Amino acid sequence: MAHLPDDSLVTDRLSLLLESTGEGIFGIDLGGHCTFMNRAAAQTLGWRTDDVLGQNMHALIHHSHADGGHYPEADCPIFNAFRQGLPCRIDDEVLWRKDGTSFWAEYSSHPIIDRGVVRGAVVSFVDITARRQAEEQLLRSKDELERRVAERTRELRELTNHLETVRESERKRIAREIHDELGSLLVALKMDTQWLGRRLGAAPELQCKCHGMGRLIDTAVDNVGRIITDLRPSILDHQGLWAALEWQAQEFIDSSELDATLQVHIAAGLAPPEGGLAIAVFRIFQEMLSNVARHARARSVRMQIAVDGPPDPVLYVDVRDDGVGATAKALADPCSWGVIGMRERATHFGGRLSIDSEPGQGTRVRLVMPLGAQAPDPAVGWP
Repeated sequence: MAHLPDDSLVTDRLSLLLESTGEGIFGIDLGGHCTFMNRAAAQTLGWRTDDVLGQNMHALIHHSHADGGHYPEADCPIFNAFRQGLPCRIDDEVLWRKDGTSFWAEYSSHPIIDRGVVRGAVVSFVDITARRQAEEQLLRSKDELERRVAERTRELRELTNHLETVRESERKRIAREIHDELGSLLVALKMDTQWLGRRLGAAPELQCKCHGMGRLIDTAVDNVGRIITDLRPSILDHQGLWAALEWQAQEFIDSSELDATLQVHIAAGLAPPEGGLAIAVFRIFQEMLSNVARHARARSVRMQIAVDGPPDPVLYVDVRDDGVGATAKALADPCSWGVIGMRERATHFGGRLSIDSEPGQGTRVRLVMPLGAQAPDPAVGWP
C-alpha cells in the first residue's frame, strides 16, 4: 500500500520549488501582510525575507503609481484577489524597492482557498523594465520613421506640385506659341489659297485643287484649335474655373453620345479660385471624364458640381456612371497613374478624392476641395 507523504515533506518540496523559480513570489493573509517570500522576490525588492514577513505588502511595495501619486489600498488589484475573489494579471504598474526606486512589473494575484474559505492570496511578479524600455524604444523608432515618411511624402508632394506647375506653365507657353505662330501662318495660307483660287477661273482643275487645299487648311485650323485647347483651355484663364468646368462637361456630353446630365449649383457672388488650385480641380475633372470615356463602357453618366458659400466655401464634384466598375485592387494598383494623379492633386491643396466602385455596379468619383483656409470635415456629407 502506498503511503501519502507527510506534511513536512510536502512543505520542503514546496519551499524548494519556490526558491528555484526565477519569478518573485510572496503570499499575503487577509490583512495584506506577508506570510512568505521566495529568494527571487527578496532580491528583486532589496529586502531580507525576515524583514518583510508580517508587513503590509501594499504599503511596502505598491504604495505609489509610476508618477509618484498615492495608490489607495482599496484600489489595489493584489488585495482585491482575496477581498473580492478577483484574480488579476497586470503589466502596466510599478513596484517599489527598499531603496525607494521603482521598476515596471508584470504581476498576478490569485486567492488562496482552503476548504472553500479564502485565506489570502499568492502573488508572482517579474521585472519587465527592460521589456518596457525596448517597447518604448521601438515606439520612438516607429514615431521617428513615421515622421520621416511624412516629411519625405510632403517633400515629394511639393516636388510633384512644382513639376505640375512647371508643366502647366510650359503647356500655356506652347499653346500661346502655337496660336500666335502656327495659327497666323495657317490663316495667311488660307488667304493666299483663296487669292489664288479667284485667279484660276480659266483652269477648273487648278481651282478645284485650291478648294481642296482650302478644306485641308480649315481642318488644320480646327486641329490646331483642339490641340491648343487640350494644352490649355483659354476659357480657364479668361472666364475662370466655374465656366471651364461647365464647358468641359458640355464638351463631354456633346462628344460621348452617352445619356449624360449635368447639375451645377454655385453660391452667388463667389469668385472662382485661380492659379494652381484652379488648374488642379480642372485637371481632376478632366481625368474623371476621361476615365468614363476610356474604361467605363457606360450607358449613362451623372455629373454634379456644387460650391458652398462663404465664409468657408467648399467645392464638390461628383461623377457617377453605370459602367463595368472596378475592383478595389485595381483602383489601388500602384500603376493606376490616373487615380494616383487625381488623389495627389487633391491632397496637395487640402482636398480629398474618393472612388466607390464594384464590378458591374458602375463607379462614383467624388472630389471635396476646400476653397478657403480650412479643409472640410471628412464627416460632412455630400450636397
